[in-house]
This record gives sequence, C-alpha cells and structure tokens, in this order.
Amino acid sequence: MTRYPMRAALLCAVLLAACEKNAVQVLPTAEVIPGGRVKFFNFGVNAPGVNFYADNTKMTAILSGTGQEATTGVAYGGAGNGGVYLAIVPGAYTLTGRIAATVDKDLPVATIATTLDDGKYYSYYMSGFYNTTTKTVDAFVLEDQLSVQSQPINYGVAYVRFVHAMSNANPLTLYARSTVILDTTVVGGAVAYKGAGTFTALPAGVYDLFARYTDSTTNKIARTGVSFLGGHMYTVGARGDITIVSTTATNRPFLDNTGNR
Repeated sequence: MTRYPMRAALLCAVLLAACEKNAVQVLPTAEVIPGGRVKFFNFGVNAPGVNFYADNTKMTAILSGTGQEATTGVAYGGAGNGGVYLAIVPGAYTLTGRIAATVDKDLPVATIATTLDDGKYYSYYMSGFYNTTTKTVDAFVLEDQLSVQSQPINYGVAYVRFVHAMSNANPLTLYARSTVILDTTVVGGAVAYKGAGTFTALPAGVYDLFARYTDSTTNKIARTGVSFLGGHMYTVGARGDITIVSTTATNRPFLDNTGNR
C-alpha cells in the first residue's frame, strides 16, 4: 500500500558518505512506515462475504487452495486480514465492502466516506441488517484511540473497550466479571449503536462478559471465559440480532473479542 521512492537514493547517499575519507560513518536506522492504519469487520447480519476496498484499492482478500482468490470473502462475523491493521497512505477515502462471490462480483454493499489521518488507527464495521432488495447494509468507521501504547507497557493490566454494532438494540453497557476474584467492572459506560466506549484497564485474567440495557439488570448478551492478556488492548464488539433467543443461531446476539495491540 505504501511506496518509498526515496529509499534507494537515501541508501546510496549513506554508502557514499561512508566511503569518503575522514567521513563520519552513518548507520541506517529502522524505517518507520508512515501512514494511517485500518482494520475491517463484516458484522452485517445476513450480509454476503465481501472483500474490503479503500477507493479502488483492494485491502483484503482470501486465497483459496488453488492459489486463486477465493469467492467467499470475509464472511459475517469475520475480520479482514485476520483482524490485523493495514497500513494506508493518509487522506480521504471511500471505504467499501464489495461482494466476493461470482454473482454480483465486486458490487459495493456497504459504503462510507471518511478521512484517515497519519499515525492514527481506525476500524471499519459493516453493521445492521443486509437488505436483499437494495443489496446494501449499514457501515461506520471509528477511530481506535490507542494512546495507551505511547506509555510504558503495563503487563499487569489489559485495556478493553466496547463497540456497539447491533442496529436493533438500545444503548448497551458492557460488564466484565473476573472468574477468579468474582468482582464486576463496568467497561466504559453505556454505548449507543455505531458508538464505542473508552479503553478501560482490567487486571489481566479471564472474564465473563455481559451486556445490558442501561435501565435493566438483565443480560441481553453474554459470553464466558474470555482471556485478556496483560499489556494488550482489546475491542469487544456486539453484533447480531437482539431479538434472537437461540444460543446457536448464526445471527444470535454475540460479543466478539478482537485484539487491537
């Protein structure tokens, strides 16, 4: 995604300077890749598998066993490129999720215009419900404010935030209950659809997670046995259909856990 047209010229200049008589030797330093960072999620209920694009540049694709690009794309509940941030030149972009299947190949189903700034991290979410008539689904972009990473790493705690990607659910509050000391922590407060809470420090360990409406003590979504490693940052995302009561349905309410760092 990012090109370095001056790299060869710079390296030659360094080598020539080092060869001059009485020259001070200049050693090459580790190169920092400039740009923004973005990751992609397909949380659109009933949405087709997609490849993600920034303008007309394909950011994600899946390789098949034949060595060709798979027509499955990133399926519902999945993250592009395994949930890893992708480097991108800063600027204004139209981000899209485009159908990966042979039928309607490359048709944009989720489109959003945004600006990605240098040195910042972002997450793009397909969300809500896929409309089979218009072949569209909702989408939004959040800045992942990873300011903690500029501080010395504290391996005793993990930092966790909550993202709400369920279009038919009221604002939700995420709670994390330690399976060891059995205390419960509110993770960032109430979050509305398309919103994100702040990163909250939790002692490293294993937690049971549950999300509730702000005026209720009833768990609307729950997930047990989630591990948060010290020194890492995580996003817990709510996806699915809040009306589903089945515990096995693909589109049931679900709490997804993905590492940011």
